[in-house]
Amino acid sequence: MRFDIVTLFPQIFSGYLSQSLLAKAIDRGLVEIHIHDLREWSTDLKHHKIDDRPYGGGPGMLICVEPVINCVEAVQKMSDTPGVVMLTTPQGDRLDQRGVEQYSQLNRIILLCGRYEGFDQRVIDILDPVEISIGDYVLNGGEVASMVLVDSTIRMIPGVLGDEQSSWDDSFSRGNRLLEFPQYTRPPSFRGHDVPEILLSGDHGKIADWRSKQAMEKTKRRRSDLLE
Repeated sequence: MRFDIVTLFPQIFSGYLSQSLLAKAIDRGLVEIHIHDLREWSTDLKHHKIDDRPYGGGPGMLICVEPVINCVEAVQKMSDTPGVVMLTTPQGDRLDQRGVEQYSQLNRIILLCGRYEGFDQRVIDILDPVEISIGDYVLNGGEVASMVLVDSTIRMIPGVLGDEQSSWDDSFSRGNRLLEFPQYTRPPSFRGHDVPEILLSGDHGKIADWRSKQAMEKTKRRRSDLLE
């Protein structure tokens, strides 16, 4: 799966791309991540400016339409596989596990990271991107939201996780409407808090029943809306 990320701050991604499961997935050829500096498509050859004041007045600056369109058209040509253009914005559809599973089936995604007051509306009108929100709040830019989308999506790609069952057991995965059950590891006792005896019994049938009940109880307690 290939991701092309368009950003004004490409250096933000350097540490993220070199760590943990994502770095391993890239090394193994399961995932491609290409970072593109939007300023390279600026029409301002001297200062590489890509933003301007909004018509009609108002606070802040907007990212201009021309460099974005030119950039996306150029990036599309960098691969024979057409990319689905996505834009991270608080106004987008809320990202959830069902969406993540759908996006993981795509071969290529082009992610636009907004900044300032956002994009000139013509960027959306011309590119008709999939607009995605990771929550009802505003970030300084779309880079963190893009990382969330990449991180959640690659977990669904076969071979990325050491144990494929991990993604199946996750909360919200594969239509699962229950939160994940509590889990424990060594030591069996710590500061008066003991691992439930059932988990030490070796009876996998009873353990499965216990986990199912715990998941249901946690969901009722914390996210009863999922059961409605």
